[in-house]
Amino acid sequence: MPVAPGIKDRELTAERLLAASAKNSFDPLKDIDWDAPLLPDTYFINEKRCTLYGTRTWARMSPAQRVDLTRHEVASTASVGIWFEVILMQLLIRHAYDQDMTSRHIQYAFTEIADECRHSTMFGRMIEKFEAPNYGPGRYAHELGRAMKTIGFGVQTFAAALIAEEILDSAQREMMQDETIQPLVRDVSRIHVIEEARHVRYAREEVIRRSPRLNRAELEFSRLVIARSAHVIAHHLIHPNVYAAVGLDPKLARREALANPYRDETMRAWARRLVAFFEETNLMGGPGLLLWRRSGLVPRDYRPPVAPAR
Repeated sequence: MPVAPGIKDRELTAERLLAASAKNSFDPLKDIDWDAPLLPDTYFINEKRCTLYGTRTWARMSPAQRVDLTRHEVASTASVGIWFEVILMQLLIRHAYDQDMTSRHIQYAFTEIADECRHSTMFGRMIEKFEAPNYGPGRYAHELGRAMKTIGFGVQTFAAALIAEEILDSAQREMMQDETIQPLVRDVSRIHVIEEARHVRYAREEVIRRSPRLNRAELEFSRLVIARSAHVIAHHLIHPNVYAAVGLDPKLARREALANPYRDETMRAWARRLVAFFEETNLMGGPGLLLWRRSGLVPRDYRPPVAPAR
């Protein structure tokens, strides 16, 4: 397990993150050209990352349908990103409520909240530019999120933040470098990657600091909450209505997507760093493993490495 940072280390990290934020932050309303037209016949994400890529349905789809499906899938993922950022902002506010407001650690929490406000605005503007619906995660996940933002605390706050942040970060690192997709998607991805790198550092250090302090009951409960969060996020990034939007049967297309080995490969690739980190911090295990396997973020026969005795 990584060495847990102390209070002084935490303050030093926060000081550095505050300095980085002051030096390299963006205003997406000014730093992105929202008036630039979308390119015709251009994918919004690499076609191999589309949930139906390689399926029989994909083979039957026209080139225009395929491009259009990637437009709706990126819009769906962005809307889920907004949903989760709203949850994260509330978790961070609750984290800050009982803390020392003069500490750099809490001042960075406020800075991250400001970043997330801009990111949510940016994603919302992108969805609008795509002329796509605000899909969201669906009613079931929406209500689960209501519970998470109300009862989540401690290591769960920062581990749950990492699930969404690390998966989106891995996806967007690919997207910002892919010159075959829409420039707008690359621009949004670049801003989000640069600013989320600070958020990931902040959350990782808190998980490292807090996880060794968990007793057995707290550890098992936290593992289950984290696994549930991973399962919900992975299964609700793409709303079934994206398939209906391009003329497909949403139930059949979703079933085919969830069984698609290319989708599993994509999800595991995007979650690789996240899973390795949770293994290092002993947060993979217990009954929640079944949820991890069902999420597609790990292989279906996944077994975590044996953790050292606590």
